[in-house]
Amino acid sequence: VQLQASGGGLVQAGGSLRLSCAASGFTFGDYNIGWFRQAPGKEREGLTCISDSDGSTYYADSVKARFTVSRDNAKNTMYLQMNSLTPEDTAVYYCAADPQNLMSTLMRASSYDYWGQGTLVTVSS
Repeated sequence: VQLQASGGGLVQAGGSLRLSCAASGFTFGDYNIGWFRQAPGKEREGLTCISDSDGSTYYADSVKARFTVSRDNAKNTMYLQMNSLTPEDTAVYYCAADPQNLMSTLMRASSYDYWGQGTLVTVSS
């Protein structure tokens, strides 16, 4: 099982980035997916999740209306479109996959079995 995150980098405040996470080794379409981030000295924060059953999504207040999660099951890939970035968005971003938990639990890191390696996003002011 592998999740490979990519797309991070340096961007100016107000800019956009799209993160990708390629999955392999499991039936991607059967898994809930989520995106998290961790800034230096802070706990890992759940940003968004998307269910495997009906594609429903949920967003943390900190990213609502700025970030969009999506998945392409045919390509075994999930995405995080990030707009209107601010320096407070600077963090390592992680993708994660979970086979069975309820939607109500998917903003918790503990709900996920599989994790990508993280990709660094730096937003300059």
